[in-house]
Amino acid sequence: MRRALILLAVAASVPALAAAPRARPVPVGPGVYRPIFPVSDAEREVAVPRFWLDRVPVTNADYLAFVTAEPAWQRGRIRPLQADDGYLAHWRAPDEPGARAPADAPVVRVSWFAARAYCAWRGGRLPVEREWELAAVAGERVRDASRDPARNAALLAWYQAPSPEVLGAVGRDRANAWGVHDLHGLIWEWIDDFGAALVAADDRDRGDGDRLRFCGAGAARATDVGGYAAFLRLAYRSALDARYTGGLLGFRCAYDRSEAAR
Repeated sequence: MRRALILLAVAASVPALAAAPRARPVPVGPGVYRPIFPVSDAEREVAVPRFWLDRVPVTNADYLAFVTAEPAWQRGRIRPLQADDGYLAHWRAPDEPGARAPADAPVVRVSWFAARAYCAWRGGRLPVEREWELAAVAGERVRDASRDPARNAALLAWYQAPSPEVLGAVGRDRANAWGVHDLHGLIWEWIDDFGAALVAADDRDRGDGDRLRFCGAGAARATDVGGYAAFLRLAYRSALDARYTGGLLGFRCAYDRSEAAR
């Protein structure tokens, strides 16, 4: 109830931010995720149970409702350990996104800590890598378009394109086969286990796991040597720090039950 009242108050006090109601998240999976660099043959295919995922990234209007309800996450109040100096730096004020952050554009310049806090406030969590990648590998009509040359070329073109000063609205592309928008072509997105992409969290029971992830050994075990776009995502995530806030880095939330999303 409190969240609903906050959303209504924001929409009433700032008409420009009265965006359309957020659509319910969609179910994704069950399915199979194929890591680029599996540690062992047993991990070449990882089962992903069904989960629910936001149709679009979190927007500036969404995030404004959060920082209004939870002022500790406003710019100027957030703890330095939770975000670097770029946190919401493009917003006009701590409680006003402004022209550089349109209401229906994805919120960016938020840290991993902030993204996790927002998703918890919404009754969810950040997706983990296997979940995000399972959703992202889908094309418009098929749930695995990883070997579609046209799709892969389009992804690489976006990765090479210059960043716009003002991001466009979410949800303007066609939904993929799961019903999810904007997994590519608009922003990069936080995942919960971003730091585990190249270095396992705990290798004590995995033998010489790291050796298999790098150099020739890693290349030999790559599941798809042509999946350069997926490799770029892996490399980007591996370079992140939890405090980092980037001009093209946003997020969306995942849920373990459909009724959990608020």
